[in-house]
Amino acid sequence: RGSYTSSLHYDPHSTLRMLIAVEGCCHGELDAIYESIKNTEAAQNVKVDLLLICGDFQAVRNTTDLSCIAIKQKYLSMNTFYKYYSGEAVAPILTIFIGGNHEASNHLWELYHGGWVAPNIYYLGHSGCVSYGGVRIAGVSGIFKGYNYRKGYYEQLPYDLRSAYHTRELEILKLSMLSQPVDIFLSHDWPRGIINFGNKSRLFHVKKFLAAEEATLGSPVLPDLMAGLQPKMWFAAHMHVKFPAVVAHPSGNATRFLALDKVLPGREFLQMIHLPDASGPRVLSYDPEWLAIVGMTENLLRGYTAPSNMRLPRDIPRPLPADIQEIIDNAQKMCTPDDRPGAGDMGLLAVPSNFTPTVPSYIPPAPLTPIPATPIPSPQKDAFCALVQRIIPQRLTSLHHDYWGSQPS
Repeated sequence: RGSYTSSLHYDPHSTLRMLIAVEGCCHGELDAIYESIKNTEAAQNVKVDLLLICGDFQAVRNTTDLSCIAIKQKYLSMNTFYKYYSGEAVAPILTIFIGGNHEASNHLWELYHGGWVAPNIYYLGHSGCVSYGGVRIAGVSGIFKGYNYRKGYYEQLPYDLRSAYHTRELEILKLSMLSQPVDIFLSHDWPRGIINFGNKSRLFHVKKFLAAEEATLGSPVLPDLMAGLQPKMWFAAHMHVKFPAVVAHPSGNATRFLALDKVLPGREFLQMIHLPDASGPRVLSYDPEWLAIVGMTENLLRGYTAPSNMRLPRDIPRPLPADIQEIIDNAQKMCTPDDRPGAGDMGLLAVPSNFTPTVPSYIPPAPLTPIPATPIPSPQKDAFCALVQRIIPQRLTSLHHDYWGSQPS
């Protein structure tokens, strides 16, 4: 397969606090990604603290998951994730990823709110926001398709594989409610129009077919989200090409955008980012503002199941600073030593290491015959929902309790 090298760059003279590696499309090639990072660490005498992956992760545990991934038959492969799921291999770096358009959709739906797909590998959720080392990371999974954007999550097993990964309006609504600064945002799609803020000519030289798609390239709902959140950095994938851009906002802030390639020898699929101000504890933690938003929209999610366009409320208030502080206080005072060992001041906001296998793992050399999937309960999803109910003020979780019931049929 050739030698895997990365386009990671490191300034040894920087006042480095945290080193993050960002990867484009994973396509199940975890071994190759970790090998590339290991080689760079050895060559440059550095240590990567965190790996972020921008979709097409392909968390395929067994041949049942192969039946739920949108991919041509000739490309079906177990790749390497199943080894990390089974415990045969362990991720050497904390890894956080979002979903793309080639995913084991049944597996990711089990962890809708996010969770561990394997030890040290964390799915951010269909949308989500977490913190690590004081760095606030938000993101959205999937890709935009206008004909499904305003529909509910109507899919049931066996999935329509071409709709299960489509981003829904509810996820964008939730992310737009964030008001505190976001350091890093992850998406699989590019924001529409982002090519106008970078070297468009070079992009079209490398990917000639994109010139014909210039007017429609990317998601039309992400530019407004970028304008509202104004994250310091935004990483994406999907188009299998490296493309940097800088978006200056009227506020004076700027968002540095970078899309990365897929995992292939000689391709620019990795980038190293050093964050000199990331001095927080190296503990993956839930974001209290995001927990408030989840609590405030949970009743909407319960009824968000129609296969037709659904009208979401436009009057949802953002969490107040007092709400967020109450969640932080509850997370500390309600936490016992048995709840979160070693969590320190994070209390119940520290993401628990509660990964447990829920289905058998693939054992090679079994044939790659897809087996129809059935619904699988998720202990992690249940634990997360219980946490939200436990530490979120009841006045927030009772919002919109009968919203769908009050809508005309």
